[in-house]
Amino acid sequence: MNQHHQNKKKVTNVWLFALNIGFFAGFIWGGIKGLFYYMSFTTVLPGYLLEPFFKHNFLNSQLGYYVGWLSFIVFSIIVTTLYTLFLRKLKGPIPGLVYGIVWWIIIFLVIGPMTHMTIPFRELSINTFISEFCLYLLWGLFIGYTVAVEYNDERQREPEKAYQ
Repeated sequence: MNQHHQNKKKVTNVWLFALNIGFFAGFIWGGIKGLFYYMSFTTVLPGYLLEPFFKHNFLNSQLGYYVGWLSFIVFSIIVTTLYTLFLRKLKGPIPGLVYGIVWWIIIFLVIGPMTHMTIPFRELSINTFISEFCLYLLWGLFIGYTVAVEYNDERQREPEKAYQ
């Protein structure tokens, strides 16, 4: 019976895992985004994802900061769920880095300027460009590599006692 228990693979619930990782990706990197804004590394408001739905003055307030952070958490949960559902078998850090870059392109080059979430790319300062690009790069790495470790047999290297 003990041998049967050792051969039994633990299956991670995709939905709960994505919710958990997405929450922490949004919480951590959304917090860093807010810090970047208040330290003037970027001119893009922390609540930029809500720019089409709320007045700019509200998003520039303290409450708007927290609502914006919450929106980044929700956005991260959605994005992590997509990654977990469709790309979880990719190994290593590179797919997560690429995933972050793809989302940066979508937000800052495609959807953002069209919906006025962000100003046009050509008008971004170099500090804003570098800060936002690096933030999305690391955010994507966090999501992609965490998912890769969970779903690519990395946990099987650990002894059974580590999970109890």
